[in-house]
Amino acid sequence: MNTIFQTLRKMGRPAAALSLALGTAGAALALAPLAAQAATPDSDRATIDRAVAALRGISTLRANFVQTDRSGQNISGVLTLKRPGKIRFQYQKGVNLLIVGDGKALTMIDYDVRQVQRWPISNSPLGALLDPNKDVARFAKLLPTDTRDVVSLQVRDPKHPEYGTITMIFVRSAAAPGGLQLDSWVSLDSQNKRTTIRLDGHQYGIAVDDKTFRWTDPRRNASNR
Repeated sequence: MNTIFQTLRKMGRPAAALSLALGTAGAALALAPLAAQAATPDSDRATIDRAVAALRGISTLRANFVQTDRSGQNISGVLTLKRPGKIRFQYQKGVNLLIVGDGKALTMIDYDVRQVQRWPISNSPLGALLDPNKDVARFAKLLPTDTRDVVSLQVRDPKHPEYGTITMIFVRSAAAPGGLQLDSWVSLDSQNKRTTIRLDGHQYGIAVDDKTFRWTDPRRNASNR
């Protein structure tokens, strides 16, 4: 069995496994301290706002992904995203694991052991990516990069470190909403477990049926909808 697949099972929740997630990704966000906002330079704030607008500008997205854990093990698959809040991580053939977000919660389904785990999107790093009610910009910090064509945005809620941290990497692309394409993200959970997701083959604005975000419950061999 693939080592990273074993790790996913041991971790139990995709937020830890992907750090992801998208846990990839971000934190349930509350109000940021005014002092922290005032300390952000205007130029940084403008770049942060553009990156957040680019995220919000994605109506649908399909892309290939490669997930890398902290030991360097890779696993691949296809990501499908539909706003508001829906996401699907379909892993490569032979990995009988599925992660689905339905707009309210993230669910990990392990078909080999007939196990289902579910938790609120807002309590995972993916909250920064998926939850339309989260004011990502208020908890975002612009990190330095080697080129103006790359934007690195770190998001964490200092009041809820247990939700993890997500660093999203954007590259300038005329084909992407807002001119910035989500290239990858790095998630760090509360146990400092690091997971990297890299995307390629982005397809924007494609038709995505809501049935994409349904799944078969292995515990009763019936659809969850």
